[in-house]
Amino acid sequence: MLWIAIRMLTGDKQKFYGLVFGIAFSTLLITQQLTIFVNLVERGASGVYNVPAADIWVMDEVSRTTDVNFPMPSTALDKVRSVPGVEWAVPHLRANASVRSGDGDLEGVSVIGVDDATLIGLPKRMARGSADVLSSPDSVIIDDVGTTRMFEAGQSPIGQRLELNDQRAVIRGIADAIPSFTSQVTLYTKYSRALNYVPGTRNRMSFVLVGASDDVAPAELTERITELTGLRARTRDQFAQDGVDFIIQNTGIPLNFGITVMLGFIVGVAIVGLTFSLFIRDNIKQFGALKAIGVTNAKIRGMVASQAALVGLVGYGLGVLGTVGFIWGFSGNPTFKGFYIPWQVPLVSLAAVTLILALTGWLALRNVLKTEPASVFR
Repeated sequence: MLWIAIRMLTGDKQKFYGLVFGIAFSTLLITQQLTIFVNLVERGASGVYNVPAADIWVMDEVSRTTDVNFPMPSTALDKVRSVPGVEWAVPHLRANASVRSGDGDLEGVSVIGVDDATLIGLPKRMARGSADVLSSPDSVIIDDVGTTRMFEAGQSPIGQRLELNDQRAVIRGIADAIPSFTSQVTLYTKYSRALNYVPGTRNRMSFVLVGASDDVAPAELTERITELTGLRARTRDQFAQDGVDFIIQNTGIPLNFGITVMLGFIVGVAIVGLTFSLFIRDNIKQFGALKAIGVTNAKIRGMVASQAALVGLVGYGLGVLGTVGFIWGFSGNPTFKGFYIPWQVPLVSLAAVTLILALTGWLALRNVLKTEPASVFR
């Protein structure tokens, strides 16, 4: 009976393709939008992910993320270093500035000052050059996405001179960094040099980066630092989550993407429901004939379920493949750098497709179950 159901479905190619298209389009829209949403909000934690050496971030009690912070006095560094269990602690500066390029263009940048001695605060990988270039006078390292915003395609940023606060800065390296939420150009330099590049108030230090001793857990050390210094301490994972939560709570991204995902679901229900209903209506005589020869309602339900399962399997597979192709096709675009498809997203899409097919299949099945076998012979 299942084979007969499949032949009935594939025999009407126009409606079969319409059903597959409806499921594929809904899957593509839901999966693609959820993928972009997840990757965008995760960029709220890019500042934390770009500093893998730090176990703990210490900040002023009003600071919330790497981009939303309040500077601390330099004495905070000594306070943190005096806490038992702290293996090392280094200063970290993050501030916004305006830079003038060699051709006179003005660009807003984020200046990050890393520890002078250890260079803790730099991304783990370099796209060009090495971290040692910061030992040269007036040296800065630019992030790879920033090069596409400040320089034309094919123009090498290495050796380019910039003007920061009436002072010279020379790009001597390119960092392979995770882009920020705003994809702003980021310049890395030594902490002492950053203090000159970015004018500010008496208190300049944004964070203290801490490495925990082997005999103490980072979570335990954060509580100890908070208690002994009065500063806010967060583990690496906690602070990364703070960045994600800040974007979710303070932007309209969740609402906008949620509306798009809901529209994808509604469009799927509309297309599949209408097409499935037309298919059932055109084949109502065949179902009536099957009931007339003794096929039970349970088997009829199995036939419709198998038809829905085939449509769902083909359409869902095409939709997921379309999303993979989209991410792969735009992987070279700096805006989509590092984008990936979390394993939870296809599962959410699968649940949505199952719900669409269950709802539309149930509506279409009602007409079949109400059909009287005698109607075939009228």
